[in-house]
Amino acid sequence: MGMGGGHWNDEEYRSAEIYRKATGRSAFDYNDRIISRTPRNQWRAHSLMEPYDVDVRESRDSAEHPTSLAIAVLFDVTGSMGGVPRVLQTKLADLHGLLLRKRYVDHPQIMFGAIGDAYSDRVPLQIGQFESDNRMDQQLGAIVLEGGGGGQMRESYELAMYFMARHTSLDCHEKRGKRGYLFIIGDEMPYPNVNPQHISRILGYRVEHSGRPGERPGERRGGAAPTAGTVEEVVRELTRKFDVYYILPEGSSYVGNDEVLGTWRALLGQNVIQLDDLDAVCETIALTIGLAEERIDLDAGLEDLRDVGSGAGRSVERALGGLQERRVRDRRGQRRDPRDAGDRHPIIGGTQDPAVTYLRSRGVEYTYDTYDNRPESRWS
Repeated sequence: MGMGGGHWNDEEYRSAEIYRKATGRSAFDYNDRIISRTPRNQWRAHSLMEPYDVDVRESRDSAEHPTSLAIAVLFDVTGSMGGVPRVLQTKLADLHGLLLRKRYVDHPQIMFGAIGDAYSDRVPLQIGQFESDNRMDQQLGAIVLEGGGGGQMRESYELAMYFMARHTSLDCHEKRGKRGYLFIIGDEMPYPNVNPQHISRILGYRVEHSGRPGERPGERRGGAAPTAGTVEEVVRELTRKFDVYYILPEGSSYVGNDEVLGTWRALLGQNVIQLDDLDAVCETIALTIGLAEERIDLDAGLEDLRDVGSGAGRSVERALGGLQERRVRDRRGQRRDPRDAGDRHPIIGGTQDPAVTYLRSRGVEYTYDTYDNRPESRWS
């Protein structure tokens, strides 16, 4: 069976859980083995999740799934964020069940990935495949939960977004002009530039830091190597292919931090979601997609949660209420969706958002062009 084929099976998922309990293994057996038995300097990503020398991760149509829709969920595994994949794993059946049984998406293909700090971690980026069946559970179980990070309120989100912009190929986008969905779950900021040395060491090919982004891996324009670029350039390219959301959950180190929120709102506009209960993350993702696909409004989505026995409704309502209100205004023509701005940076002007006000007060004029003080972050 090829990548993206097959169908999700709840019974197979439950059987795997029963087997793990009977054998004394956790859902993250690879992580448990590598951390307990291997010196840290020998930690490596699992072969299912290794981004090195990957040309593209593909989401493809098939006879089983003629209108595939790519959905990627990447999460920070540093510091206080290490609990996110464990919650996702236990709620994976709920996520897939909502998407399919409630018909938010007809043929979802889901990828998982993990983000660390390329300056300090041994396994700073892990990226799986787009799958339609229970292999997505295997992806989660293959993730290394390194729990490191650099301690400077930044992680390598920019490298993850670079991979998703340059190293994915989606039939939904290429055949039907429809973007996939990308959810980034974290609590810190990206670095301001994609570091060419990280691309070489972690992704496996050489790039230059000047010029415009956009080349595919291995392509050359006029004999020049592909370029890295600023995080804003990467986001501009990424949002042509994916509808991108950033989720900042309660319990993380920097929840509610104005600089973190302002930075991501400068990059993604309205698609920044504060979530007051990490256990509601799968329901939040499912309803965000249902709203964006216009299969439901928020009230209908909350009724769906009650119908499946989820207690996450109040948290999801608080997280997504503002997002729905802004979309309603967009549809009425009261406000243009910033993601429809073509090549312009996806920002919302004229906002009174306190997080954005804070970011502006730092002198960056609502763009993310500040640098930290580490020389290796300055690629001039």
